[in-house]
Amino acid sequence: MPLAILAPVAGRVRALADVDDPVFSAELVGPGLAVDPAHDAPARVIAPVAGVVAKLHAHAFVVQTPDGRGVLVHLGINTVQLGGEGFTLHVAEGDTVSACQVLVTWDPAAVEAGGRSAVCPVVALDAAPGTLVRVAQPGDTVDAGDAFVEWA
Repeated sequence: MPLAILAPVAGRVRALADVDDPVFSAELVGPGLAVDPAHDAPARVIAPVAGVVAKLHAHAFVVQTPDGRGVLVHLGINTVQLGGEGFTLHVAEGDTVSACQVLVTWDPAAVEAGGRSAVCPVVALDAAPGTLVRVAQPGDTVDAGDAFVEWA
């Protein structure tokens, strides 16, 4: 059964290949898409799927679905260097979450003002090539919770 992955943030869809980070652009951890977030503050980041928060950092999280698939959302590039400053977590690692539940709030404009990209890669961890179907396309504008990708 295909897994519907929702857009975790509002903004403009970008191809993962266009993300300025070789790990994401080369799809080393899996295929996906990215979102150049709207500059609303505080911006709400929602769970793209229902499941368990398997990993949680201020700037990134993984939600693992009941069938074992993991979806990574990374908030900005090189944002690990911020040490969590500017991010507010609303859940804890190990929490069970529903799709569209708010997990993090942050300020993408502040991230960019600090010289970092606010682009958010959304990755289907370890997905096989050809198993993702883009519902949103690069250049589209999405709201948080919009259909984004399907994982076969």
